[in-house]
Amino acid sequence: MSDKEEFLNLLINDVEAFNEAVKKNAVDLSESDLSNLVLEGAVFLDVDLTSSSFADSQLTDVKFVNCDLTSVDFTRCKLVECVFTESVLNGTDFSYSTLNYCGFPDSDLAGAILMESDLTNSDFSMSENLNASRFDDTTIWPEGEYLPEDFDSSYSDDLSSLKDDDDYEPSDY
Repeated sequence: MSDKEEFLNLLINDVEAFNEAVKKNAVDLSESDLSNLVLEGAVFLDVDLTSSSFADSQLTDVKFVNCDLTSVDFTRCKLVECVFTESVLNGTDFSYSTLNYCGFPDSDLAGAILMESDLTNSDFSMSENLNASRFDDTTIWPEGEYLPEDFDSSYSDDLSSLKDDDDYEPSDY
């Protein structure tokens, strides 16, 4: 089995069969539209999901092991007990998402977007490059023990937030 459509059909209709097929095949699901999906118990093992979209999906107990999740769209998702192990999450967008009891052991989060995300109960302590992620003052972080030792979760404005004097209208006063 090597057809992307066949794998997507299994994923949506028979998760157990998908999990078995992934163990036996190299799977490329890059640029797949998996938005608005309700998915439970899937195991993505060595799967290329580059530039795919899970926007507005609900994922429960989904495992991403050694996956390429570069530029994947997880905006407005609800992720519960999902694990991202040894995966690449460069540029992955979790904006406006809720991640409950998720883990990121040995995953690379350089460039991940965590704007307005609720990460309260997730474990980033073993993740890599969390300092290189983008977040704002509305991102809700877990307790310090679930963050890398060198990570500072306090938000500070970057240079793009600075305004020139020319940006302001002169007042009539």
